[in-house]
Amino acid sequence: MNIAKVIVDVPANQTDRHFDYRIPSEWLTKEFVKPGMRVVVPFGPRKVQGFVTSIVASTDINKLKELDSVLDITPVLTTELLQLGEWLSNSTLCYLITAYQAMLPSAMKVKYEKEIISKKTSNLPNELQKYFNSKDKIAWKDIEQNKQLLPFIQKEIQQGTMEVIYRVKDRANKKRVKVVSSAVNKEKLLEIIESMSANALKQKEVLSYFIHYQEPIELQQLVSTLQTTLSPINSLIKKGILRSEYMEVYRDPYEHRNFKSTSAMILTDEQTKVITAILNSIENKQHYVFLMHGVTGSGKTEVYLQAIDAVLKQGKEAIMLVPEISLTPMMVERFKGRFGHQVAVLHSGLSTGEKYDEWRKIQRKEVRVVVGARSAVFAPFENIGIIIIDEEHETSYKQEENPRYHARDVAIKRGLNHRCPVILGSATPSLESFARAQKNVYQLLTMKERINARKLPSVEIIDMREELRSGNRSMFSVSLLEKIKDRLEKQEQSVLFLNRRGYSTFVMCRDCGYVMNCPHCDISLTYHKRDQRLKCHYCAYESTLPTICPECSSDHIRFFGTGTQKVEEELAKIIPEARVIRMDVDTTSRKGAHEKLLQAFGEKKADILLGTQMIAKGLDFPDVTFVGVLAADAMLHIPDFRASEKTFQLITQVSGRAGRHILPGEVIIQTYSPEHYSVELAAATDFNGFYSREMLLRKMYQYPPFFYLTLVTISHPNLAEVVSVTEKISWILRKNLSNQTIILGPVASPIPRIKDRYRYQCVIKYKDEPQLGKILQNMLKHFQQDINKNELKITIDMNPYMMM
Repeated sequence: MNIAKVIVDVPANQTDRHFDYRIPSEWLTKEFVKPGMRVVVPFGPRKVQGFVTSIVASTDINKLKELDSVLDITPVLTTELLQLGEWLSNSTLCYLITAYQAMLPSAMKVKYEKEIISKKTSNLPNELQKYFNSKDKIAWKDIEQNKQLLPFIQKEIQQGTMEVIYRVKDRANKKRVKVVSSAVNKEKLLEIIESMSANALKQKEVLSYFIHYQEPIELQQLVSTLQTTLSPINSLIKKGILRSEYMEVYRDPYEHRNFKSTSAMILTDEQTKVITAILNSIENKQHYVFLMHGVTGSGKTEVYLQAIDAVLKQGKEAIMLVPEISLTPMMVERFKGRFGHQVAVLHSGLSTGEKYDEWRKIQRKEVRVVVGARSAVFAPFENIGIIIIDEEHETSYKQEENPRYHARDVAIKRGLNHRCPVILGSATPSLESFARAQKNVYQLLTMKERINARKLPSVEIIDMREELRSGNRSMFSVSLLEKIKDRLEKQEQSVLFLNRRGYSTFVMCRDCGYVMNCPHCDISLTYHKRDQRLKCHYCAYESTLPTICPECSSDHIRFFGTGTQKVEEELAKIIPEARVIRMDVDTTSRKGAHEKLLQAFGEKKADILLGTQMIAKGLDFPDVTFVGVLAADAMLHIPDFRASEKTFQLITQVSGRAGRHILPGEVIIQTYSPEHYSVELAAATDFNGFYSREMLLRKMYQYPPFFYLTLVTISHPNLAEVVSVTEKISWILRKNLSNQTIILGPVASPIPRIKDRYRYQCVIKYKDEPQLGKILQNMLKHFQQDINKNELKITIDMNPYMMM
């Protein structure tokens, strides 16, 4: 077994396969190289990174190159994750190397330096002693040429006396502090103090400390505690009475937070019925997919917590996925409160170093629960007992760049591998999931009542056309303002939801109708008042606000539409006494800002929480008794067959923030489309009614869940090239696919140009095309030369959630 099969870090069609490399003879006796390790291999004239996927005994290749070096002493991908990568590559049509890279924290994907740290400077093997030579660390490059040394280093690492540190642009280095401890026992310390001269007061003081405290202490903390200097401590270290060493400490994003410990709550009858089915599946090691359909406030999180507790008692591990950063502060509090230090957190709000440390806690088996966003589904656990996806309908579980996976599909695949249950929880499940539950592909678990039989909030729909007719030109209806003022008097809190950030959605000349568009994308610029700039939310282009129209020189250039900044400003004019916290991408871009704003609202430092989608889910504040949805139909008119579904889900979710505790809740939905079924049925909290109505339309127009979809998008700086290639692609598809399959296009994408690249697309609708993946891969190979040389880009999404 002396040949390593390696996937190299060269994402291209020709290199998307295994390459064989000989394992150096000095590594063979120790079985040093293992599948899942990252290695450096010679590839053509250069050296590249690769992943070892297996070790074999023979090869058909006559002349093999040798592995150059290893980047990991222990594997970073488990056997299961290596196999999962192959499945991911086939199901999303991405390169294998791309699938493997997606499973690792970003700190392990960028340039790095490596060092070997020794925790002891004496008693090292002779082969290593000359390299360390009273130093506690050496650069990896100093010894990587000497392959005989690597087995010795591996042995020291296994014994815990050495470790390898990856320095990633100084961001992902391990945080280490110098600690001091006693090198002798208590009795010996007393003898030494007795024998010391009367002048050695500071040294005696230091030693007296260690008579009372045996635990190692951080050097700086010891200096501060004893109000001394480094001199007496260093003298005692030189004499061998004290010893110093470097100890790794994790960067903990929550180190300044005290999480209040919680215990299991008494479950309602509905919760008990639901958890019994889950616990049976855990007990019998059965892989079921449960769709937990529970109204907002029905206590889904408590069911998750108790199910995870049962898994931990079996000695297994749990993965809990939550959508994006918006849910994590409250969710982390609940999980840390229940499971303490057994929880690792993985989400985009952490720094590169923090994410790397959290991932290493998982890899080292120091934690048994992961709470995180989409990519946490790849946590390197080896004994998973349950996987939970909260708010399973959320589109943020779908990755929009390669590999274009959906976390739900990965979770179900891993659940199958580990023979464990997967729970999909939501008050508004996706139509695809609910349809699968109706066909018994998933098991449906229902919770129709809120905890303690609390009532769902009363909902009123306001027709904004009537408000206009009665002379109210404000963005707030009369009724909505009355409710907010009423809450202010009662010292209760309100939540206002608007699905747009910025001050206004576009800037237009009232004389000639000219709209300020992005010069690089076919989309209007959004005005942000705080910095007086027009911004493109697609390519980040910015420009100053013109005072006269560039087209007709008129000074009647005005803002149209409403964003969160504008709502905040209007509230300040109409209700100046109200304290408002605004939460959108602009106010939460700084690290920790999201959590601070929610904490301030929780501490009643504001009366109104105004925000975009990030406030629609997971918030649970006892004094929130009123929710206002300002433009409920904003998403109804976008070119997306899921527009009605997303509108229904959003209104239902944001309405569910009101009246979750003792005080009853009220909701006002402002809309220009009050008769639309998604608005009416969301107001009535009638999911089954919406499901029946929407499924009729989906069947009529041949959309999921009745048909599968694949979206092929072609982009290029030259419009003629895009049109030509898209026509060729649609011809190839029509020629190779069955007559039952529908091909829409070629047609310009809903946003025809982004970042100076023209975009065309084809949509494939099909029920059964077993060869589709192979046909699309062959098509990509056909255009490979143009992709490499001609700036052509072809993206294939096998299950699109973004049709734009």
